[in-house]
Amino acid sequence: MAAPGARSCSLSGLLPAQTSLEYALLDAVTQEEKDSLVYQYLQKVDGWEQDLSVPEFPEGLEWLNTEESISVYRDLCGKVVVLDFFTYCCINCIHLLPDLHALEHTYSDKDGLLIVGVHSAKFPNEKVLDNVKSAILRYNITHPVVNDADASLWQELEVSCWPTLIILGPRGNMLFSLIGEGHREKLFLYTSIALKYYKDRGQIRDNKIGIKLYKDSLPPSPLLFPGKVTVDHVSNRLVIADTGHHRILVVWRNGQIQYSIGGPNPGRKDGMFSESTFNSPQGVAIMDNIIYVADTENHLIRKIDLEAEMVSTVAGIGIQGTDKEGGAKGEEQPISSPWDIVFGRSGPEVQRDDILWIAMAGTHQIWAFLLDYGRLPKKNELKKGTCLRFAGSGNEENRNNSYPHKAGFAQPSGLSLASEEPWSCLFVADSESSAVRTVSLKDGAVKQLVGGERDPTNLFAFGDVDGVGINAKLQHPLGVTWDKKRNLVYVADSYNHKIKVVDPKTKNCTTLAGTGDASNVIGSNFTDSTFNEPGGLCIGENGQLLYVADTNNHQIKVMDLETKTVSVLPVFRSESAMVDGPFPAEKQKTLPRLPKSAPGIRLSPVAASPGQTLQFKLRLDLPSGTKLTEGAPSCWFLSAEGNEWLLQGQIPSGEIESISSQPTISLQIPGDCLSLEAVLSISVFLYYCSADSSACMMKGISFSQPLQITDTQQDYIPPVELKYIF
Repeated sequence: MAAPGARSCSLSGLLPAQTSLEYALLDAVTQEEKDSLVYQYLQKVDGWEQDLSVPEFPEGLEWLNTEESISVYRDLCGKVVVLDFFTYCCINCIHLLPDLHALEHTYSDKDGLLIVGVHSAKFPNEKVLDNVKSAILRYNITHPVVNDADASLWQELEVSCWPTLIILGPRGNMLFSLIGEGHREKLFLYTSIALKYYKDRGQIRDNKIGIKLYKDSLPPSPLLFPGKVTVDHVSNRLVIADTGHHRILVVWRNGQIQYSIGGPNPGRKDGMFSESTFNSPQGVAIMDNIIYVADTENHLIRKIDLEAEMVSTVAGIGIQGTDKEGGAKGEEQPISSPWDIVFGRSGPEVQRDDILWIAMAGTHQIWAFLLDYGRLPKKNELKKGTCLRFAGSGNEENRNNSYPHKAGFAQPSGLSLASEEPWSCLFVADSESSAVRTVSLKDGAVKQLVGGERDPTNLFAFGDVDGVGINAKLQHPLGVTWDKKRNLVYVADSYNHKIKVVDPKTKNCTTLAGTGDASNVIGSNFTDSTFNEPGGLCIGENGQLLYVADTNNHQIKVMDLETKTVSVLPVFRSESAMVDGPFPAEKQKTLPRLPKSAPGIRLSPVAASPGQTLQFKLRLDLPSGTKLTEGAPSCWFLSAEGNEWLLQGQIPSGEIESISSQPTISLQIPGDCLSLEAVLSISVFLYYCSADSSACMMKGISFSQPLQITDTQQDYIPPVELKYIF
């Protein structure tokens, strides 16, 4: 409800006066003239007989980054307040955040300024509080945010666009509105003069608002919102965009980190690995020890040379561009929020990849960066290093067209390439149209594959429906990858928390994995396992494995397409890894010694070849009426006396937190084996006590697993169950 004595209000009430101000500002030359015009405007608006007062925040809304809920007329009196109406998927809302961060660094609540995010969801998935929590972490939002899931305030004020800023005076009175992105100068002008105007009248209070950042309650994690992942098919390494940590990881197949470049804080710096920085990187592509990176919030394409251990910039100027044509040399060409990249070739006669395709989410287009001299469809010869638009008008829409420049995309966020006939196309995860589209590599024609609908202006045709073509429904997909072994497209259907598979021949789209719940369950099969806004995926191991960047679970999940099982890639460091990221220094763990009374169980020999992964599933039972001792370090660890080479790069130990959900232990046979036979020991320590905690005890057990190393590759090695009843 509005404040007493206030008139019923909407943004339209500000329009006549603010329009006159903005016309006058066009003619102002000096900063003094602009300041004076805004000051006079405030005198006029402040002198209205009745305020245009914003309604009170509805009761019962969920708040983040605050100690308690906030009231406009209890807590915000005496403040100039910027209300940011946003939805976390929107690229324009993301573009606005640096302006708000800069404003917060210039003025604090002690100065009389407060920013409040009013999250007003577009997609059903964005109404869920946990997903909003993840978003404010991902984008480092440190001001209060209210989850207005039903868009009550949005509707009452007749807001019509994401993002919209409304600037309030110290009585909750509306002063200005700014619609869309790109108004940084006006935002600073209006807020600074509003602060001065009301300070001159003694109406600004310097009381602090109780801020309690959600991010401060989280434990450290090896990955934070990983956005994309790709495979180096030559070395079988993975490259992970560890987006929330602002770094790029190069890891071996067992998860051991080889390189960590950038992080933990955002930045924009080229140079040696130890000094280079990124800002929320997304897409990654690797070829010949060179990694290209879509450095999204820096609006750059970066190049990582693993041999020289250097980072450089190849495209972009470091600030958001508005150019929708391009054509300049890469490092002179402004670009906007590149979200994914993939290698390609300019023609069938070309012997090596000479194009880097770019999903330019910020301008709703597909761009190309020329890695060598080459030619795009319907283009003349282009110089090496040229960066230009290939498809998309720049209008945000779901428009298909045989002329690439007349087609329209809506925040393209994922790319994959099928160069072989009859496909010869780019697959595009067009997130805001909730569709997967194709772009022909022959003539640039843009077509619909699945999702969306026929009306190119309708960006609300989303859902979770398996089906054919536009009868299938997706919800904000962020990733695609091409499986050339099976001629299938895998889709990260991000806001449905699923992995889907599309047959491009029949346009049939079906759910492959995930239940639709945003959670983190590793089930016995694909359909029992769950994800949380997966953002990227890629094919590895000759089509056997599908790696998924499970973004909001802070994990890389590994889907075995042959056995239909899901596992988590353990990301860890070794002493020899070059790591500059946010891993806290760990003390060397002192492992307990097994009691002499601990039983030893010798298992049947297992044959495995170099590179294969063995899994050991703990299946231990405690005596009836007992439970694990809380806080005591129940654990397992590996040893291989006389064959220590077997444990190089492995995770040697881990905790056992629950007897009902016991861990699976993985061991990858090294590529270089120093012996054809070895014995692996798995030792387990359990601390448990009676149900009434009157007596506690420690028990141990050791399993000996003989290994026979063979050159014969086995299709599948079943997990070894480690069973024992204490």
